Amino acid sequence: MSNIDWTVLIFTLFAVVVYGVLIGRGQKSNESYLKADNKMPWYIVLLGIMATQASAITFLSAPGQAYTDGMRFVQYYFGLPLAMIVICITFIPIFQRLNVYTAYEYLENRFDKKTRVLTSLLFLFSRGLSTGISIYAPSIILSSVLNWNIYLTNVLTGGILLIYTYVGGAKAIAHTQKLQFLIILGTMAFAGYLLIQNMPNGIGFSDALYLAGKSGKLNVITTEFDWKDKYNIWSGLIGGFFLALSYFGTDQSQVGRYITAKDNTNAKMGLLLNGLVKIPMQFSILLIGALLFAFFSLKPAPIYFNERSYQYLKESQPEQAAVFEKEHQDLQLKFNAESKEILKLKETHSPQLNKTIQDFKNTQTQVKALHGRVEEAINQSNYNAEKTDTNYIFLYFVKNTLPAGMIGLLFAVIFLASWGSISAALNSLAACSLKDVHLIFSKEIPDDATELKYSRLHTLAWGIFSIGVAMFATQMGSLIEAVNVLGSLFYGPILGIFLVAFYYKKIDGPNVFIAAILSEIAVIAVYQFDIVSFLWLNVIGAAAVIIFSAIGLLFYKPKAVNS
Repeated sequence: MSNIDWTVLIFTLFAVVVYGVLIGRGQKSNESYLKADNKMPWYIVLLGIMATQASAITFLSAPGQAYTDGMRFVQYYFGLPLAMIVICITFIPIFQRLNVYTAYEYLENRFDKKTRVLTSLLFLFSRGLSTGISIYAPSIILSSVLNWNIYLTNVLTGGILLIYTYVGGAKAIAHTQKLQFLIILGTMAFAGYLLIQNMPNGIGFSDALYLAGKSGKLNVITTEFDWKDKYNIWSGLIGGFFLALSYFGTDQSQVGRYITAKDNTNAKMGLLLNGLVKIPMQFSILLIGALLFAFFSLKPAPIYFNERSYQYLKESQPEQAAVFEKEHQDLQLKFNAESKEILKLKETHSPQLNKTIQDFKNTQTQVKALHGRVEEAINQSNYNAEKTDTNYIFLYFVKNTLPAGMIGLLFAVIFLASWGSISAALNSLAACSLKDVHLIFSKEIPDDATELKYSRLHTLAWGIFSIGVAMFATQMGSLIEAVNVLGSLFYGPILGIFLVAFYYKKIDGPNVFIAAILSEIAVIAVYQFDIVSFLWLNVIGAAAVIIFSAIGLLFYKPKAVNS
């Protein structure tokens, strides 16, 4: 990067850290540190919810996901608006009425302590692991740009955001998320504009869309039903609904955003607006990936987007690399020529156009096959790096195409997006491990100052844990998919516990406790044997808790339960 890029990057990150420290200073109680004194208006709740979900994984990996697999990933969010409505009707009023610090406090009131602790532990395990992946996502940027060791960059990335998260708690997180997300949206929109502007002369937005469509990258809706298909309209509407219901309704990293709201109305407005704007935002980010495919079908694309990994292959297997490069060069010339020919003929609707499109698709298949062989060779070379280059596609475009200053700002955006998600996660992890585990098993009744000190220590401990997890994230392929798979392993049973709590008053704690354990075992077994795609795990987990609890009623007569 140029000196201008470094200046923009460092200044942006430094300004956010200082802003977070200043606005979060003066914390004197856990009410302020964990819940921001319940003073947040709806627009800060909205931006906090979106910033918590839209991590660096969203902005780094999603364009690469669309580049390789098309835009069908957007169907993953189709169940989101429906889930927001259910949460606003059922979840928010209960959490606000009980004035909880964590979502799992309600479960002790409804069931018992062990059910509360079990559910919190499931959350702590899943969120702690996924937070580690969220730290790793921006770390690969520093590693690639500076040629630094990925383990060092994990420490730097996870450590810097801890400064304002540790000091300022929920208040600092909420206000920095507001600033971060506004910068992110503006910068990503400008990056999309620059992508179109950098197309070859005479190629406009409609031309790029046409090419992306003919390559199969605009496959937004997939209606064919297939249990093992990860992204279709059915898995999105049904599996996505259950995942969103669990994530936004029972995951403390999200619950912690809207329980800071002034009142029920502000909490509901923030959550409902999130359901309305999330799909268009994700669509736009994925569209950048589809347009990137059109861009690299008209201009030379690298043989492998992770340049460091391919450089290692060239040095360790020069003869094999030379064969790959000769084939790649021939295919690229052919692919670029066919792309330009399609655009010349697109208004003619002639038989020649259909033939050229078919040739274009055949060449696309050959390019993909070559990429697979290169990737396999890299993975077999024992090079300790990612298994795919999906997460480097957008990064490669940024580094090699955008002007000075914009590169540094986009790198800053990926850090800011990551920080918004990670800081909220660390705050929620600290709240749960303190309130749902530490203080339950401790005989101590701490005063405000001591409890605040414990909250900060828990925040620090989870930060260190997440950095440790990031050290092992290099083998997870597409990060946006990895973090969603991980969540789906746990969100279903957690959601099932809450659904039983809300709607099945005859079922008590011992019954649902055993049902939750059996359901988690069932979900892991289904995933291990690859019976269905991961989105359906959320449905299976939630349904299993309800079914096992209902079966339990046949053998165990519950005591009277609290409402």
